Amino acid sequence: MTESSTSQAVPQSSEQEPVFASVDEVVERLAGAGYLASNAVATTVFLADRLGKPLLVEGPAGVGKTELARAMAAATDSELIRLQCYEGIDESRALYEWNHASQLLRITAAKDESWDATREHVFSEEFLLSRPLLTAIRNEDPTVLLIDEIDKADVEVEGLLLEVLGDFQVTVPELGTITATRRPLVVLTSNATRELSEALKRRCLFLHLDFPPAELERDIVTLRVPQLDTELAASLVRVVGALRELELRKSPSIAESVDWARTLLALGADTLDEQVVRATLGVILKYETDQRKALSELRLDRVLSPGDATDSVAAAAGTASSGNFSPENAAS
Repeated sequence: MTESSTSQAVPQSSEQEPVFASVDEVVERLAGAGYLASNAVATTVFLADRLGKPLLVEGPAGVGKTELARAMAAATDSELIRLQCYEGIDESRALYEWNHASQLLRITAAKDESWDATREHVFSEEFLLSRPLLTAIRNEDPTVLLIDEIDKADVEVEGLLLEVLGDFQVTVPELGTITATRRPLVVLTSNATRELSEALKRRCLFLHLDFPPAELERDIVTLRVPQLDTELAASLVRVVGALRELELRKSPSIAESVDWARTLLALGADTLDEQVVRATLGVILKYETDQRKALSELRLDRVLSPGDATDSVAAAAGTASSGNFSPENAAS
């Protein structure tokens, strides 16, 4: 079968005009999209764009991996196309599939035609259902392709990605090879629940994200919820940091920190005390066991007392003391 007439060679990284002119521009444009990037993050995004390579972002849940892709799309006025991975996802959900019901109707309606004529029609663009990978490859407008939680997909799915990420093309046996006319920016995210293949990693630039330092998270909260008092934002970030030091089933994410800030603003709270924290803990901790652990182990007075960040974080690991949450409170 010959290649599709629409197939064209993707421009090489040296030929396609880069989206970002400098690392500083990455920082500025991502900030304009609501994402405060460290120099390391901005540099890796810049290189992924300049070298034409996918960006593999790894880290625990809630550190802003998916949000980075969203911000990149917003910062570059690009369409965000998302492939959400899950156990059992296959080619028909990731790449493409044929509309079998419509094909059968077409075959039935064309019973007087020769099979060759019918076959050429039913295996045409009219009956091709494009999924996220193929959609991103064929999109002529600026595109950010987000392949989210790739570690949840089976190993076999990584094989599907190699052609897409290596050559920015997709082969449909009945139509030929469809090659990108405009290279998308590609972001893969992983929570590191399993090891990804070396072949996939070789095609990507790697970026590890962790929860941000307290100063940066405070700036993020202030950027997203500018009406919140700065001292209250700082207190919120200290408490969230202390909670992350506990052995929780699910640590609070950055997005949940922002949600908590919006909650405090909606309640008109001007300080964080035991009553406010107890009443709003469900905004940041979504498991009952985590809430009980926080209520019994978080030493709120030490976390919120003046002092350096190290002392505040260390306070989270201590036992309950006077003026803090107590085991009796936790059990109530």
